[in-house]
Amino acid sequence: MPDANRRKEIRFDGFSEEEILGLPVEQIEGLALTGQPMVFRAGSATVLGEFRREKDRLVVELAQIEGGGEGVLVSLGSLVKRYARLQRIETVEWIVHAVTCAKPNLKLRRVLDRRGFTVRDIPGVGQA
Repeated sequence: MPDANRRKEIRFDGFSEEEILGLPVEQIEGLALTGQPMVFRAGSATVLGEFRREKDRLVVELAQIEGGGEGVLVSLGSLVKRYARLQRIETVEWIVHAVTCAKPNLKLRRVLDRRGFTVRDIPGVGQA
């Protein structure tokens, strides 16, 4: 009998967290850490985001998240945290515009509030 408390695995464009973390660093940097906007599937959600590395800091900027609800943000957070640890990146900065986008997800705002996210004015970005 399946464990009802176990979280369903979220796949990122068809890849599991383990498969992504098993890729060569050069491939991850070339595909995802480009500093360019990208659209990807995470579980049942479509995410518009940008990922970049700035020395010892990993910046995750999420512009829009459509759909989901099965723990996409938690899974993405787990993946980012594990990648940062493996690459000895000291700081992960999350910039989330998804709560003020054209179709804001109110559930997302509650999740972010519970996780300690705050709204700030970020130089060069604006309020996020």
